[in-house]
Amino acid sequence: MKKAMQERFKRLKTEMEAISDEQKNVREGQRQVREKIETIESECEQLKKETKMMIQHSARTQVKLALMFRILKAREDSDSANAANLTQLLRQIVEMEKVIA
Repeated sequence: MKKAMQERFKRLKTEMEAISDEQKNVREGQRQVREKIETIESECEQLKKETKMMIQHSARTQVKLALMFRILKAREDSDSANAANLTQLLRQIVEMEKVIA
């Protein structure tokens, strides 16, 4: 009877150690998953920032192109005053971009 109890106690102790090891492995896995999620979230934020910058750059380029076409049209129509005003506006935009960059 005593020997059976000792055997049972030994077996329970071994099982508890195995469960403890499994719990450690689970905690380590959870830590790794958390780290990966944090890395992915950080990369996602960086991509959002880069995307926003690209959209803004594209919008500024579209504005400059529209001005250039209006300048060409004004010159084509021999409207030198309007062409000069639009050219000045384009220069101001380019200068503002230099300051921002």
